[in-house]
Amino acid sequence: MISVLRPEEARKIAAGEVIDRPASLVRELLDNAIDAGGKNIELFIEDGGSRRIEVMDDGCGMDKADLELCYYAHATSKIASLDDLNRAETLGFRGEALSAAAAVSKLDILSSVDGREAWRLEAGPAGRPARLEQARRVKGTSVRCIGLFDAVPARKRFLKRPSSEAALCYAAFIDKALCFPEIGFRFTQDGASKTISPSVSSFKERFERLVVEKDETRFLHEIKTSGAGFSVSIVIGGSEISRTDRRRQFLFANGRRIQDYSLQQALEYGVQGAFPNGAHPVGAIFIKIEPHLADFNIHPAKREARFVDADAIHHAITTALHDFSRHLRFSTTAPSSRHEREFDSFVRSHWEQREKIETSSAATRHLAMAALLENRLQFAERPRRGSKAEPADIRDERIRFAGKIFDLFIIIEKGERLFFIDQHAAHERVLYEKFLSEPIAKQELLVNITFNTDAAEDDAFLEDKRSELERLGVVVSGEDGSWRIDALPVNWRMGDAETVQAILDLRVAGENMAERWLATLACHAAVKDGDYLDENACIALAEAAFALSDPHCPHGRPIWFETSKEALLKAVKR
Repeated sequence: MISVLRPEEARKIAAGEVIDRPASLVRELLDNAIDAGGKNIELFIEDGGSRRIEVMDDGCGMDKADLELCYYAHATSKIASLDDLNRAETLGFRGEALSAAAAVSKLDILSSVDGREAWRLEAGPAGRPARLEQARRVKGTSVRCIGLFDAVPARKRFLKRPSSEAALCYAAFIDKALCFPEIGFRFTQDGASKTISPSVSSFKERFERLVVEKDETRFLHEIKTSGAGFSVSIVIGGSEISRTDRRRQFLFANGRRIQDYSLQQALEYGVQGAFPNGAHPVGAIFIKIEPHLADFNIHPAKREARFVDADAIHHAITTALHDFSRHLRFSTTAPSSRHEREFDSFVRSHWEQREKIETSSAATRHLAMAALLENRLQFAERPRRGSKAEPADIRDERIRFAGKIFDLFIIIEKGERLFFIDQHAAHERVLYEKFLSEPIAKQELLVNITFNTDAAEDDAFLEDKRSELERLGVVVSGEDGSWRIDALPVNWRMGDAETVQAILDLRVAGENMAERWLATLACHAAVKDGDYLDENACIALAEAAFALSDPHCPHGRPIWFETSKEALLKAVKR
């Protein structure tokens, strides 16, 4: 039953600007339809949503008394006080959406609780008296908003092109459809049916229908994990359908799409090493968490959330993905040569032993990992002809260059400890620290890079972050879908298409945009796997790596693996 919150309660949860464009109204109306228990939900938009937005459902409906109150500010059936927020499991709870819609459009609601008696409410725009009358309808509710922002011309002028606004509406529709596979959804744009997605039994099936191409569905997998007070379902695609950007990655919590850089990165950290360089997995994370362990009342659109123990969720996701990708890699690889078969056999044994090692004492772990490393070295490739460097005068007796393996790892002796340093990860971190401490030098382009955006969100990002991007060495100009890159950081190495994508991908980084960009700069400027370094360069890089305060690359990978003379002696039983 709908009631109006007391003013002192309403003030504490008021969101401010609830409807700033058609897509935000679409999201609010779909939330209400889902909360009403609808099993079939239809969305209709015209002219990008500015002319008409309508959502129809077959949920519980509203009676006459509820309709009389539903369009008042902070009228809600979801909560009665702030204490209820700790127990609320509905998508909406503030009671602001319908009142905001009535203030900026003509609101027409038709609803029935039993399919026999129905009522129609007409309200708005602001200042226009509401009208309530009897009508006919099957069980459920239809909410129609006509002439969005007609009563607020200043707001309407800031809307993007109808096609851009329609794309945002469709994105909001996809977000809700992905979260609730048990509900059937239909989307109609300007009279043409665009998407029909009947109810299915899993997140994976819904993801197959709405996100990937038909021939890519066989490479999708769904895994589950859980922790104290939460459970997680993960849909992940194999490397066969990887992308060069992260636009096919989604993060949801309790039915809401949220922005959380750390948890978003968990999707990639968990499958690290299973994808080619520069490739990103396709996938979605669906978190179900007990209401008292999360706070969604920190953003008008509930796009952000605070978790009591975000680290536990991150660990559960990365661990589940790591274990799954390891199993997938082993189950799909068919080594062809004897050498590859031997190595595959070693890797299987390695992971079986490692699972035991990780639950052992520190001393046992140290010894056992050294033994695994010793076995691993027998598979090192022979040095390339002509790649051996001339001996150098080692001035620092504490560091001795012991060689390189796999054209990637630098081997360093330091006292009785032995270090295997990843040359790319080490150089990446050294450059990242340098970029953090110095201004980013930029150079003007002789030939500017021009590009067009498809989403209004990209336009808004480029407009809002123009000055911040310039501090990062990127100068962009343009507006409303047509843009130009005039300058980039010195020694930038990406192609035009990759450059545009790297800049647009910063939108999902939020407050971590600068760190994300500097990590990208460092990654692309650092030496790569297989790049030749002579002995002096190896020693210089090792010394710089040992001087770092954090021995991890900007993406979180460790820079080196360490063992000792004692551990190696024990490994060979000496």
